[in-house]
Amino acid sequence: MPTASLDARIISTPNIMGGKPRIAGHRITVRDVVMWYEYQGQSADEIAEQYSLELADVFAALAYYHANRESLRAAWEKEEKWVEELQKNIPSKLKQKLAGGQS
Repeated sequence: MPTASLDARIISTPNIMGGKPRIAGHRITVRDVVMWYEYQGQSADEIAEQYSLELADVFAALAYYHANRESLRAAWEKEEKWVEELQKNIPSKLKQKLAGGQS
């Protein structure tokens, strides 16, 4: 099996996952790994096993995050604000349906 450098494990492709950094060959973003690891308390081994990743992929994603923390957090914050604006301006059809008592 050929070896892969850490740089080859995390890629960004404009037409895949909106160009967000992700694990090569997967639709798992660096943000996904950070959320599972830091906020849900999953271990690197658990993440690798659950998502059929190599352990090195998980650590590469975490290393990428720590090397680019400020720019990633700024991008994530911008994305969250955009989602909040959408939620304010576009009413939920499900909430409207439930409020109207329709089934």
